Amino acid sequence: MSPKYRNYYRVLGVKRNATAEEIHEAFRRLARKYHPDVNPSNRSAEERFKAVSEAYEVLADPEKRRHYDALGSNWKAGQEFSSPRGRRSPSGSWSGVQPGKGRGRFSDFFHSLFGGGFEGLFSRSSAVADSPEEAPRRGWDIEAEVTITLEQAFCGTATTVAVRMREPAANGAMRSTTRKYDVKIPPGIHDGARIRLAGQGRPSNGKGGPPGDLLIRVRIAPHPIFRPRGSDVETELAISPWEAALGAKVSVPTLEGPVEMTLPPGSQSGHRLRLRGKGMPLADGGRGDQYVVLKITVPEQLSDRERELLELLARESSYKPRS
Repeated sequence: MSPKYRNYYRVLGVKRNATAEEIHEAFRRLARKYHPDVNPSNRSAEERFKAVSEAYEVLADPEKRRHYDALGSNWKAGQEFSSPRGRRSPSGSWSGVQPGKGRGRFSDFFHSLFGGGFEGLFSRSSAVADSPEEAPRRGWDIEAEVTITLEQAFCGTATTVAVRMREPAANGAMRSTTRKYDVKIPPGIHDGARIRLAGQGRPSNGKGGPPGDLLIRVRIAPHPIFRPRGSDVETELAISPWEAALGAKVSVPTLEGPVEMTLPPGSQSGHRLRLRGKGMPLADGGRGDQYVVLKITVPEQLSDRERELLELLARESSYKPRS
């Protein structure tokens, strides 16, 4: 019986005219969601991960995708199909496919198209199909997150990241292990930036391929005073009505300690004043800026003298804020 047609586009959730970038992004998203390291002992997630990997194996390779598309979504068992004039290895297997021993990794449908000891559209003798060894394959990348303070992002820091992963045991079964990595975080790193530890991901398939990488995404915890804006930072500063009207010299917090800033007369709530070079460190040795957002506040309790002066101001002032 011929294998059942598989809609690889539907598996990845992309359209048939999807670009290579869209296919790659869909694969990364789904692979992270269903990866065995994230779903230990979850058979359903494991099957989804295999299906996603198989779809990507075909759609990410221009030649395989072209010959797969030639089938059409209405292909049925027994429908005539011309043997492709694509690249073949001397053994007869499709380039990049691991027949024989790779048979359990992909479906019957895949192997009927691209090899692996199944008789199908590109059939050949099982003696030829089963002979090649599985080719070396790079191990999977692993992603992890670490959260640091804004001060640590400003100065740079070193931290330890614990990563849980599944690895093959001596008896061939899979086991969960936790590895710890020392990570150096450079000054000025942005929220969401990734640090790559080359060769620290999952091992290869044991055939001599290189291991994957460990990708650590850095998150910056919310700060009670400062808000990072790329290489700049922003803070809010409360000022009194008379400071806003008359101008004043005020103390402003920065990541390096308080500095004195001059308020121009007639300052308004919401105005943004810039402190040059008081932001995050830059790769070229410079610094971003700090923006100070003004907020005029009024006292909740007034003394008798304060009330008297404000009442006098109200009678004497010609200022009409709603005119």
